Amino acid sequence: MHDYNEKLIIQKIDKDLYSKKIVLISDAGSPLISDPGFKLIQHCIKNSIKITTVPGPSSIIPALQLSGIPINEFCFLGFFPKNKNEINNFIKKIKDSNKTVVFFLSSHKLRIFLDIAEKECGERSVSISKELTKMNENTFRGKGYDLKKIITKSDESLRGEFVVVIEGKSQKRTQSLELDVYRTEINKLLLKFSLTDVVQIVHKFTGITKNKVYKWVLNLKKSY
Repeated sequence: MHDYNEKLIIQKIDKDLYSKKIVLISDAGSPLISDPGFKLIQHCIKNSIKITTVPGPSSIIPALQLSGIPINEFCFLGFFPKNKNEINNFIKKIKDSNKTVVFFLSSHKLRIFLDIAEKECGERSVSISKELTKMNENTFRGKGYDLKKIITKSDESLRGEFVVVIEGKSQKRTQSLELDVYRTEINKLLLKFSLTDVVQIVHKFTGITKNKVYKWVLNLKKSY
């Protein structure tokens, strides 16, 4: 069953739903979690057909548990999108979220995401788990700006199925986010002035402490 034939399958088994025990099982992951089954559940609820669920495997919870990132509150965003406009909207959701964000990522989108994380998730903690519960299971952890260096050390790291966990924004990160707005201008300053001079200029212009400006600008230089 998939999104395109779910309605047809519901029509075929409709009579059996009232008289037989029918089980919906996913061959990987869990039904309805970026997987078919939602229309079937809606159909059963609408027609007062009794339904129940048995907890099954899903890579979301293990990835959250292994991330080392706070998970008291989190938001699941499904699969990392395909086209540019959808990706831009997706990244905006991540940047605006106060909660930890978790989503699925295919191997052919990994490099695209790592480039985006380097620029857009800079100071946030990011965890990428691959092949959970399988022989080649691994979890890579770091900040948005350095994760690319960590995970691209070997080609093996770039293969598999991935679950990404990203720390939500917090009040502590407000100043870093404010500095992000001036990233282009700061890059231009770094081409003309020393690190010390740039820190002094940005401090005077924004009012953000020299120590915080220094750490942010230093991380920016390391990302080159």
